[in-house]
Amino acid sequence: MIILIVAAVLLRALGAASVVVPSTGCYVLDNSSYIYDFSGWIGRPFEYDGGNTDTVVRFCKDVQSRSQKGYVDFGRYDKFNYFVAGSGNVSFVQEYFNGDLLNCEMTFDKMGRTAQVNIICGNCANTQCKGGVGCVCSVSYESTCRVVVELAIPCGEPRERVFEGFTVGFLPRTSEIVHNGMTQFGFEKAYKEFSFSTEQTHVDLYATAVASLSSLVQKASVKVYPEQGLKVTLSESTANGVSPTTLSPTILAIDWRCETARDTPYEVEVTIPITNYDPVQFTLSKMCESSESESGDASRGWAIFGVISCVFIVSSTLCCCGAFIYKTRVQNQYGRNALPGMTILSTCLETLSGGYHRYRGPEDSNGPLVNQDSWERQPPAAQGTWTTTETTYGSF
Repeated sequence: MIILIVAAVLLRALGAASVVVPSTGCYVLDNSSYIYDFSGWIGRPFEYDGGNTDTVVRFCKDVQSRSQKGYVDFGRYDKFNYFVAGSGNVSFVQEYFNGDLLNCEMTFDKMGRTAQVNIICGNCANTQCKGGVGCVCSVSYESTCRVVVELAIPCGEPRERVFEGFTVGFLPRTSEIVHNGMTQFGFEKAYKEFSFSTEQTHVDLYATAVASLSSLVQKASVKVYPEQGLKVTLSESTANGVSPTTLSPTILAIDWRCETARDTPYEVEVTIPITNYDPVQFTLSKMCESSESESGDASRGWAIFGVISCVFIVSSTLCCCGAFIYKTRVQNQYGRNALPGMTILSTCLETLSGGYHRYRGPEDSNGPLVNQDSWERQPPAAQGTWTTTETTYGSF
C-alpha cells in the first residue's frame, strides 16, 4: 500500500501539466483551488417527484418546474459567475437566473424566477442515490419566485490545482494568455493562426499575482519543439524569479531568431513553476518562413555602420573643440582664424579662384606678399617724395 501511494505521488509530480481552461463554463474550483470539470454533465436531467409538481435540474443548463399546467422556468445557468465552492456539507453552489417573469416582476433587477442548486459530492444525508449518477435530495420553495435544490452527484477526483489570481498578458495587467491561473484557448498548444511572424524577433509578456502569494512564483523556463532551428532566450524579471504583484507586474522578455526555415510553426513552451501548485504553462507559436541569418547579417552591417559613424562624429567633434581651444589659448588666435582647417580651406579657395582672393590671417601680415602692391605703386625715389621709416600695415 505504501509503495502504491509513493508511486502515485511520483507519477503526479512527474506528470504535472499546465492548467488549461475547460472548453465549457461548466467547471468549478473548490476551497483548495482544485479544479472540477463537469463539461460532460451539461444538460443531464435530475428529476424530483414532488407530488403535483416535479422539479427538474438540467445540469449547467436550467431548472424547471413541470406539472399538468406546463413548464415553469426557474432560471438558466450563467457560466461566468455562478458556479462556486460551498461550505459545510455543501461542496459547490450553482445559481440560475432570468427565469419566467410572470408574477415575479418585482424581483431584484427584474431577474424573474431564480434557483439555487447546492451540490453534494457523494450521496444525500438520508438517501443513497441509485444508479451511481446522482439524485435530487430535497427541494424547497422559498417563494413562488425562488427554489432551492439539494443535488448529490459523484464528483470524482479533482484535476490540477489552480494558482488563482495569476495572469499573463501582452500588456500590463492583461490576461490574454493566462487568466486566473488557467491557460486560455489559443495558447494551450501551437496554432498557426496564432503564430508570431518571422520579422518579430522580440516579445514582452507581463505577469501579475496576488501579493500575498506572489512569493510562490518561481523562475520561468522555456522548451522549443523541434529543438533545432529556433534560438530562444529569456530575460527580464520573470526569468530571474522576481515576484510579480498586481501593482508591480513583472516582465518576461522572449528573444527568438529563426536559424532554419520551416513551413509549420515552432512551438515555444513557457513554464512558470508555482510552489505547491501545478505549474503555469502556455505555448507560443513562431513562424520561420525564412532564415534570419541573411537579414541578420544586413542588420548587423547597418548596426556596425551606425556605431562607426557615431564614433567618427564624436571623435571629430572632440578634435575640433580641442584644436579650437588650443589655437585660442596657446596661439592667441580668435574668430575664424581659430577654427581648425581654415588655413587649408583658404588655400583651396585661392587655388580655385586663381590666387587673387587669398585669405590671409594675422600671421601673414609680415609676409613678403603683403606690401607687394605698395612696392609696385611707390613712385621713384628720384621725385623727392618724403617717406616715413615706420612700417605701415594695410587692412584686409
